[in-house]
Amino acid sequence: MRTTASDSGMKRLFILNRSLPDVPVLTEILELERQWIVPKVAGLAERAAPVTSRAQWVEALDGLLAEERSGTPAGEYVAEKADREEFRLVVREFALDGLTEAQNFFPAIPRLPIRSQMAVMRVLIDEFGCGNLRQAHSQLYLNLLAELDLPQDLDSYFDTTSEENFAFLNSFYWMTQRAPDIEYFLGALAYLEASIPDAFTVQARACERLGLANGRYYTEHLHIDTFHRQEMQVAIRELEAARGLDPAKVWVGALLLSELIGAAFEAAVRRAREEVR
Repeated sequence: MRTTASDSGMKRLFILNRSLPDVPVLTEILELERQWIVPKVAGLAERAAPVTSRAQWVEALDGLLAEERSGTPAGEYVAEKADREEFRLVVREFALDGLTEAQNFFPAIPRLPIRSQMAVMRVLIDEFGCGNLRQAHSQLYLNLLAELDLPQDLDSYFDTTSEENFAFLNSFYWMTQRAPDIEYFLGALAYLEASIPDAFTVQARACERLGLANGRYYTEHLHIDTFHRQEMQVAIRELEAARGLDPAKVWVGALLLSELIGAAFEAAVRRAREEVR
């Protein structure tokens, strides 16, 4: 993976995030993040409703999930109307995520107290199929890509992934490695694990409707992420017990992921429909 002068900012940042972090690479990463995610997080913190306790955080998350549960026109289109080629392009759009799923979470582990580490590791172990390659989420995505006649390697997707999707991917590199507080990561991952059972119902329905045999990538998430939601609340509780908690930053992390993944999905559906039209 190499960057070029013509690369967009988010694409360049993603490639740098997956490169050997020598001084020039890290310097450029920090500058790109300073221009992008640092002010975005500050803006979210200014606008967010006050959250001053873990109980308020849980209540706020439940409220956000309830608001999103009704879905969007883009989600309804994918579930009930997208043809095979349109769905194929949506799958292509998220290939970099599916093929690197959870890899960017690991740097968070040493930043957490031990009991919090254990809860997050239980999530990560599931993401990697409990050591069984056939069950690893990235392998399930490879199976879906193969069925849709899409490439199996990362490099093939650098020029077909939107800025919005690169932003979603890049956010976890910042939250796990360079964010000043680990609460942002815990809030973001707690939101992600809690929202996916509803969100992936869209893609699972599309796979069923289109007769795709490898929709298990989505149905597996419908099952396992119910448990992951619980584990992330354990991780947050154990962080609070070990050294205190800034619940406002946990909430901002959730809001950040909600905004970024929502924008990525909307962009994916819009681009798919435009390309097929």
